[in-house]
Amino acid sequence: MKPYPVTFEPQFKERIWGGRRLSGLFGKTLPGTNPIGESWEITDRPEGVSVIRNGPWAGRTLRWLLENHGSEVLGRPVSPGERFPWLIKILDARDDLSLQVHPPAHRAEALCGEPKTEMWYFAAADPGAKIYVGLKPGVTRGEFEQRVADGTVAGCFHVETPSRGDAMFVPSGRVHALGGGSVVFEIQQNSDTTYRVFDWNRKGLDGKPRELHLEPSMASIDFDDVSPGLIQSQWSDDGDVRRRSLVAHELFQIDEWKFDHAASVPDGRPPGTPSVIAVVEGGLRLPSGGEVLELGAGGFVLIPAVAESMIFDAQPGTTLLRVLPRS
Repeated sequence: MKPYPVTFEPQFKERIWGGRRLSGLFGKTLPGTNPIGESWEITDRPEGVSVIRNGPWAGRTLRWLLENHGSEVLGRPVSPGERFPWLIKILDARDDLSLQVHPPAHRAEALCGEPKTEMWYFAAADPGAKIYVGLKPGVTRGEFEQRVADGTVAGCFHVETPSRGDAMFVPSGRVHALGGGSVVFEIQQNSDTTYRVFDWNRKGLDGKPRELHLEPSMASIDFDDVSPGLIQSQWSDDGDVRRRSLVAHELFQIDEWKFDHAASVPDGRPPGTPSVIAVVEGGLRLPSGGEVLELGAGGFVLIPAVAESMIFDAQPGTTLLRVLPRS
């Protein structure tokens, strides 16, 4: 049997800065009553592996899928132990996340970490919600270190105010923090290495101050990364769907599609290419293993490379993100 389009059970992560909005926005069944900051939607990590939800392989994991059908899923030879290339999440930031950085590829190994480049797509943003990205013009390494020490380092950061539908690219080495009041779809390199620079002097869920990682942070920050902006790209319109490119990077290509009215369109994948589809709002129907798969807002599907081109049936008002490997 060859791989078919698969959906997965989300994995919820408690975070001190999280909330409970994923239930109301996306119908997620959240555990307990504690704040949920992250829903790991597609993950092949040692600390969390996705479990297939649909079809004959329901109950098996993404790790099993890569080990047994890796080349059919990814459309290329797969090395033993190789993991799925992306980690895909929804983040609910009720409060500000820590000011942080991920190690760049050329320094990650020396720092005993993994590089992590990512993109945020804002599914919701409260009025006045902020993100901290890169540095203000003129901030030196010496000033940054001094303001870390005296607790005012947030003043070194460039600040953007995103709205629903905006997107931000965050390459490894860009110091950043997601501010409170936003819900984002995060598409990232398969890594979970984060170095905290400052955490607003708050305590973790265990009541203890959260660990900072000042030495690897300072080794990772790109001090020439000044005033980066939100993604600005042009829309194309073929009458059925409007599209724009959000990211074209060696790790992934991410596009946004919008349907103003009901439409049926080809998925548009190059032959032999996998994709991930994330539904931000509205709804989508697509064939899967002889059945029709229905995805609502907050739904994700992995379409393997061996799957034939298929037709997406979109409801009016649907917005989706499409992730492809960079060709």
